[in-house]
Amino acid sequence: MGHKILNRFNNRNMHFKIGLILVLLFPAILSYSQERKKIDIIEADVLEYNENIIADAQRLIGNVLIKHNDVLMWCDSAYAYSGSNKVDAFGHVHINQGDSIQLFADFINYDGDNAYARSIGNVKLIKLTTTLYTDTLDYDMDRNIGFYEHNGKVIDSTNTLTSLIGRYFVDLDQINFYQNVNTFNDDYHLKNDTLIYNTITGQIEIQGPTFIEDKKDSTNLYAEKGWYNSKTSRSELTKNPKVSNNKQTITGNYIEYDGENSKGIALGNVEITDIENSMVVRGEKTNYSKSLEIAIVTDSAQLIIFSEEDSLFLHADTLKSYPDTIENENIISAYWGVRFFRNNIQGKCDSLIYYTKDSIVQMYTSPVLWSENRQMSSEKIEMKSKANAPDEVVLTNNAFIISQLDTGMFDQIKGKEMTAYIENNSLNKIDVNGSGQTLYYAQDENGIIGLNKAESSKIYITFQDGAIHRISLVSKPEGLLKPMGQLTDPDRTLQGFDWKQALRPISKFDIFRK
Repeated sequence: MGHKILNRFNNRNMHFKIGLILVLLFPAILSYSQERKKIDIIEADVLEYNENIIADAQRLIGNVLIKHNDVLMWCDSAYAYSGSNKVDAFGHVHINQGDSIQLFADFINYDGDNAYARSIGNVKLIKLTTTLYTDTLDYDMDRNIGFYEHNGKVIDSTNTLTSLIGRYFVDLDQINFYQNVNTFNDDYHLKNDTLIYNTITGQIEIQGPTFIEDKKDSTNLYAEKGWYNSKTSRSELTKNPKVSNNKQTITGNYIEYDGENSKGIALGNVEITDIENSMVVRGEKTNYSKSLEIAIVTDSAQLIIFSEEDSLFLHADTLKSYPDTIENENIISAYWGVRFFRNNIQGKCDSLIYYTKDSIVQMYTSPVLWSENRQMSSEKIEMKSKANAPDEVVLTNNAFIISQLDTGMFDQIKGKEMTAYIENNSLNKIDVNGSGQTLYYAQDENGIIGLNKAESSKIYITFQDGAIHRISLVSKPEGLLKPMGQLTDPDRTLQGFDWKQALRPISKFDIFRK
């Protein structure tokens, strides 16, 4: 009795195991049968079989229409192979997949079991407004990915793109281009070796050295990483970016550029090079507009004006470049904490304006200039550089020039207005106009003999070897020579004397000192 119960239990257990195996296998069998769905020959003018021509294949001729899953295929003739879902289609081959993808070629080898099509000759892959042209295309119809490796061209409603190698991810509306990539339309031309393109948004992801010529505003862009939108002409350049035109070049760690409005932002190690005016502007942040020809630089802003003799280095909290009303005249404004250094002249003020065409510098709010052993100050200072004449320094209101002879000994010139003439980098002459006063140490062959104080509404002073050579008092002069032994401390300075040597920049790096 026990044996019968045991046998009955074993039989039931065996039936349960067999049933379980069938249940587990059924979905796989069903899936396999679905994947192995046979190709249907919908239409053909002639259907024949000739083993002498090709074995295990039906030959279809004329107006051929074949269906497999969601694929419809038309062609002039084809071989449909027995025992597989493979077709070789010839002549005007056209595949329609799911009503959204069209594939055309002279020849297509279609493998239905692996959902793969290899197309050769005059290949076109079309989705909506995007068409891919190439001579040979491998197309994975399961994942909707097309591959070409021997030159291809993509044309959509916005752009034309060409490359040696391409990967078209149809479902993602994304095409990856590799080697000899060219992208262009009427507004721009892009060249690089690697890019990713979105056919819907028109956005190009930059990977590797990329050159973009924006034809609308004659601007060239370069970057090794970032993106460029071909529909909006906006770009974000994040590795070694550069924006240039026939006048300027802008570089930085990061650049945003709006080609439609010709303006942008540059951040990190920004440098604007003005070739025409031999200038470089540096800083950490720049807002610029090509259409308005305006650039504003902040955060460690620095202006460098190059020359063959000597270069000037200037720092301010903010630098602004913009055009003047005069043609070809550009103006640079520097404001808040201006300091500059050149080997033969240094300066400090709160704000400054530089006119590039005429090489005129205007300094405002407590301006001070230093040159050799001299200090010049007034309420406003203007420097003029001339090609075939002495340079001029014009000091307006409360003008004061101090020259240090030795410790505690200073020659001084004071007046309402002064014009200093500089020739070959040396002070040559000073004209004092209004309330002129001079205080200088008189010398003979034996040395300093006393301190000479003179006053006149007009004074002309000439220099020789850096020292006062002659003083001409023109209008109602008054003068007094006081011997050295009779001098008191008040005798040694004019009213308003202020020796500001501690503020003087001593190098091009010292301009950043607050």
